[in-house]
Amino acid sequence: GRRTRLLKGLPATSTVEENAAAGVSVYTFNITVSPMSSEGVAILPTIVNSNPLTEAFDIERKGDLEFSVITTGNPVLDYETMPKSFDLQIFVEDTMGRTDLNILTVQITDKNEHPVFRGNMAIQTVTIYVLEGTRMERIYQVDAADPENAELKYTLLPESVPFLVLESGAIFSTKVFDYEKDPHCYFLNITVTDPDGLNSTKTVNINIINVNDERPYFTTQQRIYRIPEEQSPGTVVANITAKDPDDENSPSRLFYSTQSSDRYFSINPSTGVLQVTGRIDRDAQSLRLHPNISVILRVEDCGGHASEMEITIIIEDINDNPPECNPSTFRKEANENMTAGTFLLDLRNYCKDIDVDPSNNQFSFTGLSGFGSNNFALESTVSGRLVMTESIDLENPANLGVEVYSLTVRVQDIACPNYTSKYPFYTSFDIIYIYIRIKPVNEFFPVFGDLSYEFNVPEITKVGSSIGRVNARDKDWPPSLITYSIVAGGGTRDYTNIFWISPTKGDVKILARLDYETTQKHILTVQASDQERTATASVTVNVLEVNDEEPVCSPNFYSFQIPVSLAVGTNINGFRIECQDRDSDPRSFRYFINEGNVNNHFIFSPSAGSNTSRLILASRFDYESGLDTNWIYRLHVYITDDNLLSARDKSTHLINTGTVTLSIRVIPNPTTVIATTPGFTVVTKRENLYSESAWYVPFVITLGSLLLLGLLGYLGFLLATWVRTCCPLAGKADGTPLIHFTFCLCSQTMTKLNTVFDGEARDPVTGKMYEFNTQSGARRWKKNDEPLQPAPATQVTSSATGDSGQRSDRAEAPSKKEPSEKKKEPTAETKPGAKPLAGQSEAPGQHGLRLQKQKEESEDRGLSLPAPQGRY
Repeated sequence: GRRTRLLKGLPATSTVEENAAAGVSVYTFNITVSPMSSEGVAILPTIVNSNPLTEAFDIERKGDLEFSVITTGNPVLDYETMPKSFDLQIFVEDTMGRTDLNILTVQITDKNEHPVFRGNMAIQTVTIYVLEGTRMERIYQVDAADPENAELKYTLLPESVPFLVLESGAIFSTKVFDYEKDPHCYFLNITVTDPDGLNSTKTVNINIINVNDERPYFTTQQRIYRIPEEQSPGTVVANITAKDPDDENSPSRLFYSTQSSDRYFSINPSTGVLQVTGRIDRDAQSLRLHPNISVILRVEDCGGHASEMEITIIIEDINDNPPECNPSTFRKEANENMTAGTFLLDLRNYCKDIDVDPSNNQFSFTGLSGFGSNNFALESTVSGRLVMTESIDLENPANLGVEVYSLTVRVQDIACPNYTSKYPFYTSFDIIYIYIRIKPVNEFFPVFGDLSYEFNVPEITKVGSSIGRVNARDKDWPPSLITYSIVAGGGTRDYTNIFWISPTKGDVKILARLDYETTQKHILTVQASDQERTATASVTVNVLEVNDEEPVCSPNFYSFQIPVSLAVGTNINGFRIECQDRDSDPRSFRYFINEGNVNNHFIFSPSAGSNTSRLILASRFDYESGLDTNWIYRLHVYITDDNLLSARDKSTHLINTGTVTLSIRVIPNPTTVIATTPGFTVVTKRENLYSESAWYVPFVITLGSLLLLGLLGYLGFLLATWVRTCCPLAGKADGTPLIHFTFCLCSQTMTKLNTVFDGEARDPVTGKMYEFNTQSGARRWKKNDEPLQPAPATQVTSSATGDSGQRSDRAEAPSKKEPSEKKKEPTAETKPGAKPLAGQSEAPGQHGLRLQKQKEESEDRGLSLPAPQGRY
């Protein structure tokens, strides 16, 4: 749209007064639209901008095309604080797209305003306090201002008040106020007026504060008071009154107090009532000589003016104290058989009455009573001396059990008491308690109940157990405290004394274990003492034999080998066990194998009734059918000493058991290949973990493995070529297909084979004797004139087999594989050349190598030949 003059009457200038209310019209204008515009104005006139920026103006529609600029009241226009002129840009657009923008200048005109109060008077009514007697001076400064900064005039109404206001707004008092004569409050109307006559009015309250300038005075005339002693706290002694001239027409605001440091009385600070606050004891040391108490009273007003007065209070004595004895309980001792008339106690030396008046402190002793009072008496009621009337013998049956006599004596006031209100539970007399202990005389020796004691103690009795008790008494009454001690006997070579006796009860206990096999009897001398006299008795301790020793057998551990074909009933290797027991008959031994006797192949003969027994093979071994699979038997043999006990006694008697451990290795036939050769397989599982990002790791490992396998294959080919060249195979002897393995000793790699044959056995097929090595399993036929080789201290084995240690381990543990899983090999009887020719013996090395080769072949098949063991 094109710019067209649509705003009729603009630009223009208009004025408006300050403080104009909201909705006041500032300027009116019209809008001219094109005749072709059928709908009139598209965008109504709008103030799009103002300079300075403000929201104090808005446009209001008067008719169809008439509009007016009005005030909004937000903010209120102020000539003194805001800009004096505003340029308003008005924009309009008709329906044809034509627009117009013009400026309306609004000028703010000044208007005379009322003066205003500032400070506290602007927001509240000011209250001013003036003390009476204050000299004439300025008491307040009024603060007011005119918005037009004109000169202001101050006036004060009513004019009759003793105050004036100056042109500067200062309020002055015109007299010295007297609270008792003048009004206590004034109301001033302060008016401020500008030159045009506009004014504002505020009220000022002025209060006159009373000043205390008079001394109070006492109105009570009495100065001497009398009260009895021991008055209860709170008892009113006097009612003290006073007045203050300053408070004639109002309730008195006086404060009462005592000036002397008196602990007996106090005064109520508001009412002036004098009361008893502490116990007043006329018989106390402070009041015995001076029973008059002087109290200085003080009365004071709020202004600090005070007056003092002294009064005297006389304390009167009453009979408020019963006679008292200190101590009130007496304990005396008298020896038995003391003669009659013996003086024991003077009670008057311990009793007194502290009342001051002589008529109130007289007392007497009466009423001697209590258990045994017939044996004692008072000489007189005044003296209070206690004497014995007859002697006392504790051993006399009439006095038996009487050791302490309890007496009571009554100490009574002669005058009438006056202390029941002070001590409501007191009576007119006091009670003295007298305990007379008759001291016994030690006249008799202690006597044991028996001249001698005998205790039977099993030798397995626990240390610290009580084995018996001795008892002694004497005829003295009361019975003396008797202590016991061991003065002789009871010692052994290892312990100075193995017995202990309770000093008070006489219980005899053991401090060390008893042993029947060492000492069967102990004789002790026990002494009883009543601290002055002693007596002794003999104590015999018989140690009873108990089956507390277990059988000890020799040997307690044994290891040997037996051939698999050993005949039933054979004493295995001539093994014989011998047992001893320090506390059991040899016929009480019983032998049984507790564990390890698989299929019950072994028994002991005899099984009971002897201290010696032999190990017997009870049944044959059957490895071919699979009944037997163990080649090593570890027998745990128990030897008990209960053979002579009946079945009922075995559950109640003490039984001990000795143990023997036997290790038996079964040696297979040298010419028989056992299909169930024990062996074991070690499976090692390893798992490599690597990150997926490390792709080169498996590549490097695979490449390295291929290179290593190629190198090992090439080295194996060179080794086989070298062995074939240096070590040719041995031929057959006399046409017999006998396989031999020969070790070739070269200067480059020399292996020393030093096989020691430390065991021998008989071949069940040929009946010939053969020798074997218990560690490696190597065997050879035994020559008739060759003795068994002793085992050297150090054995050097061939290093040609790098897993000899593993093979030895395999020989120890039987294989868990079933016979059906193993490959069957031809036996020595069916294999050609396995048996040597008649009359021809194999060389020791060749036979050992052949057995070693068989062992290696068995291990390659996952089997292992057992390594026979035995004594040699």
